[in-house]
Amino acid sequence: MAHARISANLPPNIDPTKAPIAFGRRGLPKLNEELQSPELLTQQRALMALCDLVHDPEKVYQMVEIGFLDNLKTLLRHHDSTIRQKTTEVLYIMAMHSVGRQGLIQNGVISALAELLDDPVDICRKNTHQTFEMMAKLPEGAVDILRAGLIPFLVLKLKTEPDEIQELILDTLSNCLRVEASEALANDAVTILKEKLTHPSVAIRSKAAWVLLEIGTHPEGKNTICEEVTPVLVSLLEDADPEVQASATGALMFATVKPQGRFSALGAGAIPPLLKLVAEETSKARLSAIKTLTMLAEVPEGRRTLLGHTDTFQQCLNDPSEAVKRAAQIAIRVIQWKPF
Repeated sequence: MAHARISANLPPNIDPTKAPIAFGRRGLPKLNEELQSPELLTQQRALMALCDLVHDPEKVYQMVEIGFLDNLKTLLRHHDSTIRQKTTEVLYIMAMHSVGRQGLIQNGVISALAELLDDPVDICRKNTHQTFEMMAKLPEGAVDILRAGLIPFLVLKLKTEPDEIQELILDTLSNCLRVEASEALANDAVTILKEKLTHPSVAIRSKAAWVLLEIGTHPEGKNTICEEVTPVLVSLLEDADPEVQASATGALMFATVKPQGRFSALGAGAIPPLLKLVAEETSKARLSAIKTLTMLAEVPEGRRTLLGHTDTFQQCLNDPSEAVKRAAQIAIRVIQWKPF
């Protein structure tokens, strides 16, 4: 005679580490309640389930409306490292969506995340910096990071964090310092970034030069770069990596807006490597190199040197890029200028 037997094993599509999600409209509110549970395992399982759900922007919108972010902010201070890790992961994934970034700004999450900058667990800090990096891509997010007073802490963390996190910090700084650079300058950011220009990592060298470029867009930043960094930027014009060359040339271009920067660049021997970049048709730094040489041509010494290289700029007149052609025309006109 047949007997009905029920296996003790869970079905293969059931993950015991995740909370079961209630049906329909009850799903997210139930998870929000479980985040407040006194049971550690219940909280952990709810966060594991949320890590899957927040990839859907519609779910992110609902989470913001329901009030998840207040509970998530509280969990950032939890004693359990797994809770902090999964909470920061949820926030990072939310920050990938525009609606999520707006929600994080409106609910003051950036200031709450700042408490994790010294977290002993690497992955918690990495998730935190990934969230900052995503937030800084939005102008409002960059402003929120500036208002939270995080720039001095981010600059100092460049000295201690592993390379992977340093890259995230540099990306965050480049977007924030495009808005405002005074706080970074007051906290010796240029000196720290100068050290990063000689880092073994190509990505860190390139990103550090890009942050200096953003600093150089501000008047006070140009002065500091002229005084401290120009010779190192000139040395990077011959870096083996095209991205590093492009970032360094861009930063040098802003530095040479100031007369002091032009003299510093000329003294560091900038003209030969810049001409080489102009001659390379595939160079990512070509446009910035032409503009930098144009400014160096405004110095008599620079003009005398460049008069023998106008053919290099003539070749650029056939470039498919209109911006490169216009820049080359201006460069030739400045180099060949004669006083009446």
